[in-house]
Amino acid sequence: MPTISTRKFIALRKLTRSLAETLRTEVRSTLMTVEPLLRPRMVFGEHVQGHGKDLVKGADRAFKELAADYAEVAGNKPFHIPKELKSPFEVMSASLEMQPVEYSYTARGDRDSKTVRISSPLRWVVNYRDYGIEELKRVLADRNRTEEQLRRFALHFLLVEHVFTRQPGVKDMLSSLRFPVVVERRPEFGNLPITCITTAISTYRPDDEVIIETTEISGSEEFEEFVRVSDISGLQDAFREKLVEIVKAQDPELLEEA
Repeated sequence: MPTISTRKFIALRKLTRSLAETLRTEVRSTLMTVEPLLRPRMVFGEHVQGHGKDLVKGADRAFKELAADYAEVAGNKPFHIPKELKSPFEVMSASLEMQPVEYSYTARGDRDSKTVRISSPLRWVVNYRDYGIEELKRVLADRNRTEEQLRRFALHFLLVEHVFTRQPGVKDMLSSLRFPVVVERRPEFGNLPITCITTAISTYRPDDEVIIETTEISGSEEFEEFVRVSDISGLQDAFREKLVEIVKAQDPELLEEA
């Protein structure tokens, strides 16, 4: 039987959605502010088709590393396309989008099991517009897909990872705002890097029986994780702690006088 009351379920669902909306708005606003720094031409310079003649420091090295990673992704499943990335390469989209992380999960109860689509509302995949997870799935499922389509998806996912890596100030700023950037990989996409923005607050799946029962009642094949409330109460101010350590290094008694 489910180990959560209806009242608590409703409260957690409302809280999770409210927090997700608030935090997503904050992350999105921050991304839009720094988006010019995360455009491929800011990192790869003349290696981006149509960039112009302005030189970007470190662009040759950045392209070399991108080409090496591209070969690793392109030559393996599920892509299996030519490994060479030629310069200059074409960027089809440089506008960033965010989508909640989703994955398939099989909930197993005492009497039956059910495979559902789970959403992690406080983790977002970051991709260039038109080159997201769902679009990639559709292309991979299309028997008439072309090598060029696969090439563009492999390239654009790699570009997101590389521009974040080459702009450490952006990553540090997001981390200081409690929105760390991480890179994930999923078996279905091989070595393809999936760049995600997370939060200092985690989410979790309740017991499998809860997932099965609630999806049966709603008639839905989808379930949204709950926010872990204890993470909120346990948040610490990293900036304050840093200053306190500086004070302690000088004279701990100063803190007692404050």
